[in-house]
Amino acid sequence: MKAVRFHQFGGPDSLRYEDVPAPTPAPGEVLVGLRAAALNHLDLFVRRGGVPKTPLPHVGGADGAGVVLESGPGAGAFTPGTRVFFDPGLSDGTCDYCARGEHSLCDRWEILGEHRDGTFAQAVVIPEVNLRPIPDRLSFEEAAAFPLVFLTAWRMVITKARVRPGESVLILGIGGGVAIAALQIAKDAGAQVFVTSRSDEKLERARQLGADVLINQATTDFSKEVWGLTQKRGVDVVIDDVGAATWAGSVRALARGGRLVTCGATSGPKPDEDIRRIFQKQITIYGSTMGSRHDWEQLTRLLAGGRLKPVIDRTFPLEQAAVAQERMERAEQFGKLVLTIPPL
Repeated sequence: MKAVRFHQFGGPDSLRYEDVPAPTPAPGEVLVGLRAAALNHLDLFVRRGGVPKTPLPHVGGADGAGVVLESGPGAGAFTPGTRVFFDPGLSDGTCDYCARGEHSLCDRWEILGEHRDGTFAQAVVIPEVNLRPIPDRLSFEEAAAFPLVFLTAWRMVITKARVRPGESVLILGIGGGVAIAALQIAKDAGAQVFVTSRSDEKLERARQLGADVLINQATTDFSKEVWGLTQKRGVDVVIDDVGAATWAGSVRALARGGRLVTCGATSGPKPDEDIRRIFQKQITIYGSTMGSRHDWEQLTRLLAGGRLKPVIDRTFPLEQAAVAQERMERAEQFGKLVLTIPPL
């Protein structure tokens, strides 16, 4: 089968479109013939060598959608040809966290495309428990664009921050997949949503998705802007996956008793921190990664009901994965970048 993989860590030029052996499903697994795969910032970290113990050569990609080709021993809930997508979080299901339904806290939890070959290929093997049928109204591209970012955003906005109707939520860096998913989820929860970007075009597109307050970070300090717009109260929740560059502003923008949720640090993991701001304002800080099986179930129901919708920026054929990753590195996209994949 055809796949995009790298034999050494590096830039987009390390990616090769080449023939690789098709995988075989193990017990409890399903072989999925992929039709689309979506990019995530995780793919860049893995390709650069930022995830320890990634085996080489390696096929990246966490998100995908396609059709069932074959089931391994003990699997068979989906007939061949069924359109499916999947939760890319993998766990062995045996630890104490798994027993409580918190699979993303599993000691052996990982994301597809980190330590095992992922979705930038014509086929991938997935545990059957992770699969769900694609709602009829969704294309393969839309289905592939959904799981990782919406799982991450759902856990941040709903499971961790527990956003309630009437609360205010600040989402930094609108344009990326997690931020757009968080906007949709926060609006569905009944919140007033503030968004930031350095692009007026991205801010306007966010308004069309329901954003209430638009802040251009290129022309103003977002924390001071929030402070003024809220009459020196601040917002109830900040969703921050930027890290060092925005951390201090995120803390300043919060109301007393506010909640700061982080799932990443694209600008660096070590911000300057004045701890006094945290205890004086009685701020709660949540770390969050991906989501649980319960989160996945809730999300797929909302998706099937039409209350959430993936936003796609652009599609590329599989062999142009390097071009797509270059676009992501330049932060030009609004929504998801998706690779289209020919049938195996």
